[in-house]
This record gives sequence, structure tokens and C-alpha cells, in this order.
Amino acid sequence: MLLLTAAEINTWIASFLWPLTRVLGLIAASPVFGNARVPRTARLAFGVVVSIAIAPLVPAIPAADPSSYEGLLILAKELITGVMMGFALRIVFAAVEMAGEISSLTMGLGFASFFDPMSQGRSSAISQFLTWIATLTLLVANVHLLLLEALAESFVTLPISAKLFNGSGFWDVALWGARIFSAGVQLALPVVAALLITNVALGILTRAAPQLNLFGIGFPITLSAGFLVLMIALPYLATPLTNLLAQGAEKARLVPRVLQGQGNLGPRPAVPAPAPSPAR
Repeated sequence: MLLLTAAEINTWIASFLWPLTRVLGLIAASPVFGNARVPRTARLAFGVVVSIAIAPLVPAIPAADPSSYEGLLILAKELITGVMMGFALRIVFAAVEMAGEISSLTMGLGFASFFDPMSQGRSSAISQFLTWIATLTLLVANVHLLLLEALAESFVTLPISAKLFNGSGFWDVALWGARIFSAGVQLALPVVAALLITNVALGILTRAAPQLNLFGIGFPITLSAGFLVLMIALPYLATPLTNLLAQGAEKARLVPRVLQGQGNLGPRPAVPAPAPSPAR
């Protein structure tokens, strides 16, 4: 007759529940797996399948009751770890969305906005188009597989325990968020530069021929110039997008180390030394 104690049952539950929490946290925050177009049941089933594959490889877990204070603390830690790993890659998509917003506003397409199920908000048509390009690039470059590999590796880098996170890890992830602005401006720079030249040329033309209606010819010209530059620059976006996505996957791999206090996600800004006080 098979006899099971309460401690053994709790151990079995914890050995699957805690890895599942980290996996579901990553799926909820990652840009592709957590897309709102994917049904919740499909995302949950995918998380369960990944957890079943990873659970046998997870190092020894602490002997704690999942319903105890220590067990709930571990559950919260696993959820935060998974969310932060997915958030590191979502920052790349936020940069792509910002590039689309900048391009749309410069072209005059700020009014052409739609509901974006990925960001759960309004976004421009150019922003959604670039987001789909980034999604296809992610799948072609197998970055989603790199993210799953980083997830499996995180259980060795940051084992399941009740030890608290290193406080500087959250600051490192926040610093990585600054990549949204730098990468967004860099991706939108060709369109912005071309439209700047176009607007300068329109200004000179208006000064030379004041009878021309700038508002009547300006919008079609800037719109056509923006689409033309976007069409020319589109084949060259594969390299920067692939590099950005690879950086996002690498940052997701480094997040468990950062939370444990081992290294950081990148160079930190230098803190200026205080100015010496004037001699009396």
C-alpha cells in the first residue's frame, strides 16, 4: 500500500508550482508569448508544458510548505523573476513602438491610430507595422528559443529559495529601460532626417512663391516622402532589429544574475564627484 505524508505531497506540489510561476511570469510579460491575441488557455497550456519539461532539471528546492509564509515569499520571488526576464525583452518592442510613433508624428499620421492588443492602448499605424516587422524578425532569428533557453538556465543561475533579491538589480533593469529612447530615436532617424529636409525645402519654396498653399501641398508631400524613405530603409532594418532583439535576450539571461547580485546589465552612469569646497 502506498502511503504519502503531507510533507511529500507539499514537496511535489512545490516542485511544480514554483517553476510554473516563473514560467508563467515570463510568458505574461514577454512580447510574443504574452500577446493578447493568444488565448489565455493556450498561454496557460504552453506554460504547463514548459514547466513539465524544466521541472526535472531544477536544482533542489527548499523544503517549505507552499501555503506558509516562506512558501508565499518564494512564489512572489519566482513571479517577479519571470516578469523581469520578459520585461527585458519587451523593452526592445517598446523602442520599436516609439520609433513608429516618432515617424508617424513627423509624417503627419498622428491621427491614424488603432487599438494595439499587445500594449493594450492606442498606437499609430506605422508603430503597429514596425511591431509586426520586429515580431517576424524575432521568430526568424530564433530569439524566442534563446528566451526559453535563458529561462531554463535561470533556475541554475538563480535557484529557487527564500533569499531576498539584491536591491541594485531593480536599478539595473530600470537603466536598461533607457534603451527605449535611444533605440527608438535611432530607428526613426532616417524618416525624421528626410522629413526635416523636406520641410526645409517646403519652407524655402513658400518664401520663393508665397501664393502657394503650404497646407494644401505640404501634407501630401511629407506623407509621400515619409513612405518613400520608410520603403527604402525597410530592407536595412533587419540588422539593427536583430541586434536589439539579441541584446534583449542577453539582458533577460543576465536578469537572474543581477537579482542575485552578480554583475549588472550594463555600464552604470558615472556619478560626478562633489565639487571641493572653496578654501577659506
